[in-house]
Amino acid sequence: MARTTTTTDVHNPRTRAASTRNEARASSFDEHHPPQKEHIEDCVHCGFCLPACPTYVLWGEEMDSPRGRIYMIRKAAEGEAPLDARFQLHMDNCLGCMACMTACPSGVEYNKLIEPTRAQIERKIRRPLGERMFRSLIFATFPHPGRLRVLAWPLRFYQRSGLRAMVRAVGIPKLLPKRLAAMEALLPEVPGRVSHRVGVPPKPRKRVGMLAGCVQRVFFPQVNAATARVLAAEGCEVVIPADQPCCGALMVHSGLEGEAAELAKKMIAAFERANVGTIVINSAGCGSTMKEYGYLLRDHAEWAERAAAFAAKCKDISEILCELEPQAERHPVEMRVAYHDACHLQHAQGVREQPRRLLARIPGLEVAEIGESSLCCGSAGVYNLLEPETAAELGARKVENLLATRAQAVLSANPGCLLQLRNGLRQRGLAEIPAFHLVEVVDASIRGVGAEGLLGGQHLRV
Repeated sequence: MARTTTTTDVHNPRTRAASTRNEARASSFDEHHPPQKEHIEDCVHCGFCLPACPTYVLWGEEMDSPRGRIYMIRKAAEGEAPLDARFQLHMDNCLGCMACMTACPSGVEYNKLIEPTRAQIERKIRRPLGERMFRSLIFATFPHPGRLRVLAWPLRFYQRSGLRAMVRAVGIPKLLPKRLAAMEALLPEVPGRVSHRVGVPPKPRKRVGMLAGCVQRVFFPQVNAATARVLAAEGCEVVIPADQPCCGALMVHSGLEGEAAELAKKMIAAFERANVGTIVINSAGCGSTMKEYGYLLRDHAEWAERAAAFAAKCKDISEILCELEPQAERHPVEMRVAYHDACHLQHAQGVREQPRRLLARIPGLEVAEIGESSLCCGSAGVYNLLEPETAAELGARKVENLLATRAQAVLSANPGCLLQLRNGLRQRGLAEIPAFHLVEVVDASIRGVGAEGLLGGQHLRV
């Protein structure tokens, strides 16, 4: 029951202090980084977030909207709601796409509510054994490039030997548990070896560091190679620290705060040794987390200042290329493409115009806008593995909007989105429509391979 306070109580400093202590004790959250009261109270429950929220759009359930989740967080903070299975369900349902932050007129920092709430859930609620095992599999694999490289060999055999085609033809994935079926459907193509090393320009305009990523460096090396080539063509000296770890984004989004903080420290130290003025990122999910390292390590005395300085250097590849006056000639790429905004780029980082400006510089390239562009495709880190049915529904919706553009290809700025879009197109029998990272198209334009070379894979050849 809520505590009743008289007018006399309110004006009594001792009573107010006692009340504060009682409320702190009554909270369902523990004392380590609970959702902060000031962030909770920023929400005025206006409802502008409702049409921007993917789960509310799908289900129309108040508790599966940002406003509803904030209400539940408030009640838990006041000790009026337990951290139970029902609370966990509604927080798990959130994609963490941060579309509500773009829509909110009050400036609610929803990321600073949902992420600490998820950390509380992971500490205070024990998930069922199967759930724990599946999550452990994800976090024991995805943040570790070395382990991903080991897995790449059998995956390459599975894809190239015809075994995958046979497995799918006889319908074996339909017999698997939904999460394992989703994992099989989303498997990226395992590429051959791609070099991303480039020479140093005679008079570099900038010395930049580049994030290699985890999934990106193993399954999307062509994106890293294109990023390095484009930066070099624009006069940058590109440094890729060999000892850089995972950025911790998946951990942050899943409530594993301690693990994320340790990875952040290692990342900061690696780029400090590289001595670069800018850190270039070509994965939207990674970028949104790295730009928040200052907040993640805010109470780590030896790291807070270093983390803030590091975060200030982080830029998406589209941001840095728009800041540099172009010096490399753009050759025509005669094709119609649809640009899909990655949620952690447009909402979490507020980067929406720069990719469009970058693509507008390419002669012959026609960029179509996708309907419901602010709505998540369903990837959302590992959401499409943890909540495959919801993710599939959002992916199908995104593909419908994509097909309405009549584009020859779809572009995005995040590996998870590319996998989700490719799978959605394949499910519709449209695997021939490719999905590229936008920097691959910029690279193709600078190198002069054209639309035919891009669609034919010539852009992969160094």
